[in-house]
Amino acid sequence: MGNWDGAMSEAIALARAAASSHDVPVGAVVIGPDGDVIGTGRNRREADGDPTAHAEVLALRAAASALGRWRLDDCTLVVTLEPCLMCAGALLAARIPRLVIGAWDDKAGATGSQWDVVRDARIGSKVEVIAGIRGHECAAILTEFFEARR
Repeated sequence: MGNWDGAMSEAIALARAAASSHDVPVGAVVIGPDGDVIGTGRNRREADGDPTAHAEVLALRAAASALGRWRLDDCTLVVTLEPCLMCAGALLAARIPRLVIGAWDDKAGATGSQWDVVRDARIGSKVEVIAGIRGHECAAILTEFFEARR
């Protein structure tokens, strides 16, 4: 696989939906071993009153439920914004081997910008990180969201 545009389109639609509930607009999808979307998530911290309701965590939970197993070692996580420390830990826990990112998070990103948890030699696992897929579009969604709140 290598054309991530379709999966990122779905993640972008989820990000836009998150903004409608006043959540930071981040969307995530998990691509299963056959190339189909098996899990989706969007930020729902405000909607659910749950500090762990990040797009990535919700997408990983949905994918694990769809496959009936917690090991997602044959899946790919596609997300509009670089994962934070919690989400980077969650994708490591799920054994995700590949991460596709739209925009970098220069403030709290944990997969290559501020930290690089998913490729830390002390952890042992190495996640392939593919960044910049529709990055300008993903960043613009976030910029618009935060500008509207200033």
